[in-house]
Amino acid sequence: MNIIAFAASTSKHSINKQLVAYTLTQFDSDNCTLLDLNDFEMPLFSVDLEAASGHPDAAKRLLANIASADLLIISMAEHNGNFTAAFKNIFDWCSRVEANVFQNKPLLLLSTSPGGYAGKNALEAAIARFPRHAATIVETFSLPSFATNFDVETGITNEALKTELLEKITRVKLTMAVV
Repeated sequence: MNIIAFAASTSKHSINKQLVAYTLTQFDSDNCTLLDLNDFEMPLFSVDLEAASGHPDAAKRLLANIASADLLIISMAEHNGNFTAAFKNIFDWCSRVEANVFQNKPLLLLSTSPGGYAGKNALEAAIARFPRHAATIVETFSLPSFATNFDVETGITNEALKTELLEKITRVKLTMAVV
């Protein structure tokens, strides 16, 4: 199984990237790729720029990565109650190249934040928006109070939250076995 994962953040110290990296360790696949959105930097989207210059190669490369996946895992970072500006820009460019950005791939959607709401605004926005772009959301998980509930060495430290994520991963694996 080829798993493509990324955090919807360009922060070098992204807690969402830490969560998605930890989640990848729970899969038995040798083909797990953790992408860094910094490798897909694009100019600020505008229809004028699109008309003048076409689509950035970075958008096409990200879409090619998505096309190669059997499973996508994305952890949604949240800025001011929504997607990060960097992710939204990348998403906008990709959707201009291919409206079905997620290409009917199964998706495990995650989020976390420093606070107790766990990035749920961005997660809920993704749940509402991504299926319109051919995402098949299999499971979702949000981790509240990242610094309290996560350790870089051991992962999720809150046993109830760890069990919840592991149960959802098991359901994803079962779904993948059926697909």
